[in-house]
Formats: sequence, structure tokens, C-alpha cells
Amino acid sequence: MKKITGIFMIILLVTSCDVQQKKEAKLPEVDVDIDTEAGQLPTFDVDWADVNVGTKTKMVKIPKVVVVMEEVEVEVPYVDVDMPNSGEKEELTLTVEAEVTDKEHSIDIKEIIASNDKLYVISKLKELDQDLGDKKLRVSDRVILNAPDLNVKHIIMGEKPDRVFNDQYKYVKDISAFKADLKESKVIFTK
Repeated sequence: MKKITGIFMIILLVTSCDVQQKKEAKLPEVDVDIDTEAGQLPTFDVDWADVNVGTKTKMVKIPKVVVVMEEVEVEVPYVDVDMPNSGEKEELTLTVEAEVTDKEHSIDIKEIIASNDKLYVISKLKELDQDLGDKKLRVSDRVILNAPDLNVKHIIMGEKPDRVFNDQYKYVKDISAFKADLKESKVIFTK
């Protein structure tokens, strides 16, 4: 196969250029007395194919997914937390999102647990019946929290969808095993 490719490349090179001989070959003259006169190799004038590389504007059809974000007024849970010796509070919107394919899903924040200087936002991702076809969809839920600045960790109960976007959250199948490891915790929100 390599020989055929090599032969094809030689044929391509020979056929893609114009070769004109400028001088004829002349062999050296040899005398028996070993007196020699310099010979002359043939020279060629080779005109190679002119190749230009660039870009060209052309109309083509490409698939495009359009996501329309619409602002609507909805009721969002609001949690006000007072912690001893915590200083000023600020209003934070805790948002959890998942990017799904194949079937529609819902995601809901079920509870928020405070443990030391961390908040654990526990959410549930549930697969629904509606097929998505070849589309992908992002689902989300949010809670407004008025509290001191704390480290927020998101834990999602359910099967982790196979999308890179979902790597930012921890997915668990059994939330009770996760909760058993929490020390000195208090549920501050439940839905």
C-alpha cells in the first residue's frame, strides 16, 4: 500500500509541474593519460503549481440551538439566618442547575443544612416522561438566603447526567449516608 501511495505522489508531483530542460547533459571526456575535463550535469527550469491558501465566504446550513431566556416573576423561597458572632449578613441566591439529555428532568432544592461554616444545599434530580430527542436542557431551582458569608456545597440526589456541566456538583444515590457523616448540623430550610 505504501508503494502505491509513493508512486501516486511521484505521479502527482510530475503531473502538477512544468519541466523544461535548459542544458543538455555532457559526459566528461576521459584521456588515457588520465587527463580529464570537467563534465556538466543537466540543469532544469521547474515551474511548480501555484498554490494559494485562504478563506472564502460561503452560505452553508449549520445546526443551531437557540435558547430564549425569559424573565418572569415567580415565588422563590426566602431564608433569613442569624448566627451568633457572624457579623453582617448578605442576600445570596442559591441556584442549582443540571444539564440533561434524552428525557426532561426536574430539580428541586429539598433542604439546606448548616454545619459549622458550611451550608449544604440538598437537591433532588428526577427524570420525567417527556423525551427530548437530540436536544439538551438545563433545569434549575433557587432559594434566596439572607445569611453571613458561608461555604456552600451542593449535593444532588439522583443519577448524574453525562454532561461536563454537571461536574460542578456532587451526586449521591443515598442521601442518608451523606447526612450521617455531618457533625453538629441543623436543617435551616426544608421543602
